[in-house]
Amino acid sequence: MRILLEEYQYEVAAIKDVLHGIDPLTNIEGKVSIHYVGYYYNSLLKDCVFILPKVLLYGGESPSDGPELVFGKYKPEDIANLDENNPLSQQERDFIYKFAVWIYRAIVVYKNDKQNDSSIIYHAQIAQVDKGQRRLSNTYLDILLSLIQFNRENQNFFFFILKNLHSGFNKINWTRTISTTTAIVQKNRPIYLNPVNKKRKINFDEELLVIFFSILNYIGDTYGFSKGINCQFDLIKGKQFETYLKGYGKTRLLQIKYKYFSDKALELWRLCFAFFDESRQVFINTEQKEYLLVKNFYIVFEAIIDELIGDKPLPDGMNRKQEDGKIVDHLFSAPSLIDGEAKQTYYIGDSKYYKIGHELTSESVYKQYTYARNVIQWNLDIFNVGGTTESGVRLRDDVTEGYNIIPNFFISAKMDMKFDYSNDGIDKTDRKKNKHKQVQFKNRLFDRDTLLLFHYDVNFLFVLSLYARDNISQKAKWKQEVRDKFRREIQEWLQMDYDFYAMRARPGVNGEGYIRHNFKEVVGKVYAPFKDERTYSLALDNSDPEGNNEAIKAALSEFFYVEPCRLGQNPEDVLPVAADVVAVNNTDNDLALCVTKEGIHFDSAVAMMKQTGKLGVALNMNGATLQLVEGFTTAKYLIIHNKSDRYVAFFVDGKGPRLVSANEMTDMVLTKKGASIYLVYSAELDVRPAFGELDFTPISKSGDSYSPHLLPIQSLIKEYIEV
Repeated sequence: MRILLEEYQYEVAAIKDVLHGIDPLTNIEGKVSIHYVGYYYNSLLKDCVFILPKVLLYGGESPSDGPELVFGKYKPEDIANLDENNPLSQQERDFIYKFAVWIYRAIVVYKNDKQNDSSIIYHAQIAQVDKGQRRLSNTYLDILLSLIQFNRENQNFFFFILKNLHSGFNKINWTRTISTTTAIVQKNRPIYLNPVNKKRKINFDEELLVIFFSILNYIGDTYGFSKGINCQFDLIKGKQFETYLKGYGKTRLLQIKYKYFSDKALELWRLCFAFFDESRQVFINTEQKEYLLVKNFYIVFEAIIDELIGDKPLPDGMNRKQEDGKIVDHLFSAPSLIDGEAKQTYYIGDSKYYKIGHELTSESVYKQYTYARNVIQWNLDIFNVGGTTESGVRLRDDVTEGYNIIPNFFISAKMDMKFDYSNDGIDKTDRKKNKHKQVQFKNRLFDRDTLLLFHYDVNFLFVLSLYARDNISQKAKWKQEVRDKFRREIQEWLQMDYDFYAMRARPGVNGEGYIRHNFKEVVGKVYAPFKDERTYSLALDNSDPEGNNEAIKAALSEFFYVEPCRLGQNPEDVLPVAADVVAVNNTDNDLALCVTKEGIHFDSAVAMMKQTGKLGVALNMNGATLQLVEGFTTAKYLIIHNKSDRYVAFFVDGKGPRLVSANEMTDMVLTKKGASIYLVYSAELDVRPAFGELDFTPISKSGDSYSPHLLPIQSLIKEYIEV
């Protein structure tokens, strides 16, 4: 078996004989490269040649990277002959044998999909098992294909054996029946209720068939080949079959070898033995022209990624080939980054088939931005003529004139150096730059000219094998997993660069009117992504490139509730309900019970309060007790806040608090866990108070800021001026 690497620059003299039967391109320096991936038979050497993808090569992007090496260790010239003086370890050799099978299977699956470009496929009859002249060496692929061929062409042989196996079944052994069982006499005739059947002798034909069909089952499960098993045997599977792979299969076949005499049985035995034997000594009838090659393997890689990630057909009737001639590799609609339940957006992807470690070119980056601009315009055109999209995607909001975030991404291949096919390995690329951004205006995330691009790597072995197996349920499962991963991690990436807020107009404020009146100040910063179109998202670049983030927040806070709200978070968790808000006069002197919560405890406490409406104050634990001052039973407001003056307020239900022992407690917000008795307040959930900005300095400056505090609400309202 000979090995060549796609696009590697070989010295012609080093591989001249290996190239017999294929037309490579020679450059002016006398070097040659092959732009195919696949398999062909070299009739000169009487050996098969596998051309493997360039993803096995490391280095060579620049002179400082050193030469291109297979696995980062071997010159491709040194491993060209897999059977003689080859430096590969046994593990690496085994990998090459099986990797070649996966490449073959992927090309076959690609070829069989009528939607793919068949013009890049070159195919002639692959090797057939026969009694003819044996090749110089047989590949693992040869053996698998020969096993499958034998099964396809010898069904009559199997049925003949099965017929013989089942003849004589259930015949009664009368000698043993009479001597070991008691008869019942009826009408002077003995009747035996439990006759003894003849014992079945060990049948080696059956064992050989069991081994054969177990092999077919294994290569079907592993590589996706059609099994074609029409016989009902208890097959060898799982851990037991692993013992056969590790040596027992060869041992057992040697033990039963001399039980077979027919030509077909011996042929079958040799095939099964070749499967378990590394020497692979089996006769293969070789055609002079035998090949399965694909030109421009990057097209196959794009098809692999599109099958596993993209929508087929593209969403909303979009064509892959755009009006400017650009071709979108991958496009799908999925939950928006901001509010996944209410709206969807497009995810635009491009797969990059590079040698390992090679960086994106600026041309590739800008081409992807062009894809995004085209998709935006295409979506706008649909609505401009009064149409709608089947997916529901609408990228532009007419009120804010903002645009939904479109996640653009690259996926490039990497090699798992442990040769692991089971781990997808998909993660942010380890190249120098894993995210890109292009803007026309600073600090306008929701502008159509703000374009984002994120770069991922994926384990080439994983996607190759998943595609080659062609298992619908396995592909669908991973597709959903990877889409969820993209959304989640792109959200995290964005939240490193931007602060996100949910906004809703205060009582008596026309939010839409305010945005239109102050359009220049908020354009590109505000967008309406939520189901409730009165709720807006505010995004501010946390580098504050214009130096006015705080001024913008302050101006908006006069007319809107503005609360931090992470991408994907329900804004109802942080905002009061507009229709159920009651404005509170700043001369109100009613008492508010204030509870401090920080970090994630603040968000979880607010969510629990909105769910249960109950707050329990621990009474017997130091550091978390309420000073039972005058008026504690008449508190009108419950406020959960943090030290950054973020808060959520509720009305007390008016029934007053009650004492509850710990063993009677249900789900509720607690000031501190582990108390034996609590003072439990119940809140109104149908209506909320609105105070405007509150200043919790009186609490934060106290010596015990984490204890609950009872304070007149007027002492916390910033706008309150004593008359």
